[in-house]
Amino acid sequence: MKKDSQATNGLGEFTQLSEFTQLAEFAQLSEFAQLDRHRKERIGIAEAVYAPGKTPQQCAEIVSTLVTDGSPGPVLLSRPDEFQTAAALEACPGGEVRERLIFWNPLPALSDVPVSEQIVLQNIDATTAGTTTSSGQNSQPENPSHAQKIIIATAGTGDLPPARECQAVLEAYGIGADIICDIGVAGIHRTLGVADKFYNASAVVVVAGMEGALASVIGGLTPAPVIAVPSSVGYGSSLEGVTALLAMLSSCAPGIVVVGIDNGFGAACAVLRLIQTKLSPANSPPADSPPRSNSMRPPSLSISAT
Repeated sequence: MKKDSQATNGLGEFTQLSEFTQLAEFAQLSEFAQLDRHRKERIGIAEAVYAPGKTPQQCAEIVSTLVTDGSPGPVLLSRPDEFQTAAALEACPGGEVRERLIFWNPLPALSDVPVSEQIVLQNIDATTAGTTTSSGQNSQPENPSHAQKIIIATAGTGDLPPARECQAVLEAYGIGADIICDIGVAGIHRTLGVADKFYNASAVVVVAGMEGALASVIGGLTPAPVIAVPSSVGYGSSLEGVTALLAMLSSCAPGIVVVGIDNGFGAACAVLRLIQTKLSPANSPPADSPPRSNSMRPPSLSISAT
């Protein structure tokens, strides 16, 4: 590769490849951690602190260092227990506590960012009625061509923990996501009743256990990227998520991305990578370009919730 070739991570641009590779500084923290200070600049996603296996004191020291050093992007503590949570919040007050996650220094919501600085997603529809954002409010973007619409769908209520983990990570990065819960294939009329929401989404995260069929169904209903999360929910031969994982990997719906079992964090990171690279400002359509044609939109279904 030529030295003067351009590299970009979707959030910023580097005129020289050497500028990109220089972002390799790390901080030695005692004898138990080396903090990757520039991961956010390199890949658009800051280093997260995975709590399991660490002592409460280690979690507190790592988080405190990241927050006080002014590391770019949010600081995330993933899957802490009650003792790790208490230690981290005592060392660094002000963290936002969510299911399986605590975060500090969240990025501003895209609705608060000037349109000229937003990442443009191309397959947006203005309709967001009937869904709830992570802040509990319905949001109608003023300009639907400068917004994103992320849907997180769960097959059952038992799949909510990974879904909420995914939603919380996206929230920390200023990305709103709507959860549509309990629409598994055992009552497939529930899935079809919200098919328009999937068709109009920018990306869909599907969390399902048991046989994991919901990911394939939604993969056949939307042109949006589908990120499948096998969950450990299920009886007997569900094998704590292995059956759903293999089914999703074997899906006949082309192009589905599959992450690890119960990995809501990984699903959120996949969404962030899609937003920041595939649809970065350098690849955005002109401001006066026409909206996507709806000529291929599926007909409205006469199924409604009661």
